[in-house]
Amino acid sequence: MTIQSETSSVETATGTAKTMVLNMGPQHPSTHGVLRILLELDGENVVKAIPDMGYLHTGIEKSCEDKTYSQAITLTDRIDYLNPLGNNLAYCLAVEKLLGLEVPKRAQYIRVLMVELQRISSHLVWLGTHAIDLGAMSVFLYCFREREEILKIFEFVTGQRMMTSYIRIGGLALDPPTGYLQRVEKFLKMMPGRIDEYEELLTGNRIWIGRTKGVGYISAEDAIALSMTGPTLRAAGVAYDNRKVFPYSSYEEFDFDVPTRTDSDCFARYMVRVAEMRESLKIIRQAIKKIPPEGPVRTEAPGIVPPEREKMKTEMWAFSSPAMGRRSRCAFISAARHSSICRLFQN
Repeated sequence: MTIQSETSSVETATGTAKTMVLNMGPQHPSTHGVLRILLELDGENVVKAIPDMGYLHTGIEKSCEDKTYSQAITLTDRIDYLNPLGNNLAYCLAVEKLLGLEVPKRAQYIRVLMVELQRISSHLVWLGTHAIDLGAMSVFLYCFREREEILKIFEFVTGQRMMTSYIRIGGLALDPPTGYLQRVEKFLKMMPGRIDEYEELLTGNRIWIGRTKGVGYISAEDAIALSMTGPTLRAAGVAYDNRKVFPYSSYEEFDFDVPTRTDSDCFARYMVRVAEMRESLKIIRQAIKKIPPEGPVRTEAPGIVPPEREKMKTEMWAFSSPAMGRRSRCAFISAARHSSICRLFQN
């Protein structure tokens, strides 16, 4: 595309015309800086749109090359700030597999509880921002109201609201404080009714349906070819969930369904996320029953997993292992985000 100053004469899809070329983005908050679109406008009509992606690079991959396995955990929080605990877990599971570490059951159950709360929090941000983009201001406020309760639980358990770095190699950073399960149970009593409110406002709403049904169609074949994951893939009718296919952190002990739809449009992805929030609540209830009141939250692996503070003071060999100082040489790839944006290039 060529742009001439003063006249703004541009070669367009319909021939030479007087048009206006504008940058839309890089976007925030709706696309979080991932996407810039070069728009060519003829009045109010979009003549051409050229997607330009890749504006969220934070150098995480390069930074990890100079970090030990343990030091890199803080960077995983920032790969996707809506799902820090999930990224903590994925990274720690990989390192634990490399080092052959077995995580105590109590820590595994607490991990499940925390990442399912994180999943609900992430879906609430998606639903709230999606709703406000389509004109539903109230739903945005309601979703962030419930998300705030989850962040309060995170702060109580970990000391941080978002970038917790709570899941560590071999287990957890620290034992949860007394009374944390009571706070989670209070949230469980409140949340189902709130999800019902969202559906009452949106699911049968003519404006919501008109702006989401049949919009943003992605076939199951394209979703698989583009390596799409999560609700986007499941809304295309593909019942794939790693918690079922490759169970980790004792997920094989939990009873839950994998919600799917077949319409593969924006409305289907909305319905999948709403259903997933309900399933996460079901998993959290089971986790509360499974978590023992006492027990270790970190595996015993001298020289690999940092020892208890008292051992640091009394046992000089507590840190003596090459693995403690080994560089991670990690490559973090946010494939789901970029593959979803890549779909724009095919339209």
